[in-house]
Amino acid sequence: MDEGFFAATSRCLAITDPDEKCSAVAVLAETADHDFLARDRKATIEPVGPPGRPDRPELIDPSRVPRRRLGSAAGRAALVHAIAHIEFNAINLALDAAYRFRDMPEAYYFDWISVAADEARHFQILQGRLHELDVQYGDYPAHNGLWEMAEKTADSCLARMALVPRVLEARGLDVTPGMIERLNTVGDHRTIDALQIILAEEVRHVAIGTHWFRFCCEREGLEPLETFMGLLELYYQGTIRGPFNLEARYQAGFTPAEMEQLTRGLQA
Repeated sequence: MDEGFFAATSRCLAITDPDEKCSAVAVLAETADHDFLARDRKATIEPVGPPGRPDRPELIDPSRVPRRRLGSAAGRAALVHAIAHIEFNAINLALDAAYRFRDMPEAYYFDWISVAADEARHFQILQGRLHELDVQYGDYPAHNGLWEMAEKTADSCLARMALVPRVLEARGLDVTPGMIERLNTVGDHRTIDALQIILAEEVRHVAIGTHWFRFCCEREGLEPLETFMGLLELYYQGTIRGPFNLEARYQAGFTPAEMEQLTRGLQA
């Protein structure tokens, strides 16, 4: 039997070379359709394991990742590298969301494969910027916090939708405008151009997470606000930092009640 959607998604997830992974994801996104999805929908789901990634960067504890000032070329390269690492992880996160949960509507799988394709394109944009800065992906250490959350939420689509797009990825909506502002002061317009593309498209990714989170809540008879805050308390260590990019978060489906609760948590 020809390879089906889930086998192809698993194969993409396992690819270690970033360029090969990005190319394979683009092909998968272009070919995904109803027949392709139906071909192996009942195939066995393998346990979550480490996703395909290159030997470098070295993965270290987040507290050990060095911070560099943006006034230097090395500092800007380190920032671009850190964001590229986030985008590479986001490819694997989107692929795993599409592979892991088999009881969702057809549109769910097409949504997450489209997200994976966007993240692959974002990674390639940033990788190109790294090359302009005479840096390769892997030259700086990084951390594994994004994938660790994928492992924690492997058994629940509800938890995955709440914690990955609506917490970890939504954080990018909050911090990217500040990065752009700081980069503008040092005249790094090439990096700003890349971040503006990513910020605009990440709103859609968080909105997709919001849509499927609410779908899971409705299916399970759960109240979304109470459920979201409960999952935060259960899975997320630490506090969600402000200030919040309210305009982007509202575009991504957050409600005023949710933002009030999150803001109240900061003040507690």
